[in-house]
Amino acid sequence: MKDKVVIVGTGFVGATSAYALMMNGVAEEIVLLDVNRNKAEGEVMDLNHGILFVPPVQIRTGDYSDCKDARLIIISAGANQKPGESRMDLLKRNASIFKDIMAQISKYLGEAIILVVTNPVDVLTYFTLKVSGLPSSRVLGSGTVLDSSRFRFLLSRHCSVDARNVHAYIIGEHGDSEVPVWSLADIAGMPIDSYCLQCGRRCAGSEKEAIFREVRDSAYNIISKKGATYYAVGLAVRRITEAILRNENSVLTVSTLVEDYYGIKDVCLSLPNIVNEHGAAKLLEIPLNEREISSLKQSAEKIRQAIQQLGL
Repeated sequence: MKDKVVIVGTGFVGATSAYALMMNGVAEEIVLLDVNRNKAEGEVMDLNHGILFVPPVQIRTGDYSDCKDARLIIISAGANQKPGESRMDLLKRNASIFKDIMAQISKYLGEAIILVVTNPVDVLTYFTLKVSGLPSSRVLGSGTVLDSSRFRFLLSRHCSVDARNVHAYIIGEHGDSEVPVWSLADIAGMPIDSYCLQCGRRCAGSEKEAIFREVRDSAYNIISKKGATYYAVGLAVRRITEAILRNENSVLTVSTLVEDYYGIKDVCLSLPNIVNEHGAAKLLEIPLNEREISSLKQSAEKIRQAIQQLGL
């Protein structure tokens, strides 16, 4: 199979994801699908006019039959999150859209991996898994890959150190109940608290809480200022895509089905996974403290209640 990626939905996130993939040269072929074919064709034209400046790639519009020989299907179609609207508020609108999309994709599913980006991503990842009948490794959501990036950026800014030297995870729901794993956050191999003693910056509970609030509320703040989030989302999609197409065995906090993880079962949420050509190949059980375990269980329960609304 060639490194062919199909993107369903060419709104802000889908188009920006295509742009990020094009710039990186990770895919040989990118196919854009949208209910508004003119919109997809316009995006393809715009992208193709810059082909001279990027690694070789074929970009075109297509239809659902293109899914049959794709390595990765990215679903970014759906209604946009409105100012003041939570990701869970989107559920009823986007579940209906997803039902129609999956009815079409299911006709042509070959060996492709499905990456769900549409919010609420954890619930829609679970929905996609159940409707498609695929192994859980082949259906994953973008999860908290972006949230973890935001966390690392804000920690790097607070500590005045390159974000690439910060390691920290946000787990659980991609949403209001997400959980910062402070117990495992480190800089240069040192626990964050030990590093803070050396750098001389205050890292008391209030500072930590302020950093986490900014992570959790980032999307709301961006949406209130410019209407939508898409640049960083597109880059997160590109990061997951390259881990799959390049068989990287990268550890990413994608959303996948969880079975017996600290007692959590039958729900999709974000945890560190080894991501490679098989998709979410291995879920890593990381050591959490009691407070983090409790928060993760509460996050899982919130997602479970939303899943029950779908009547699966």
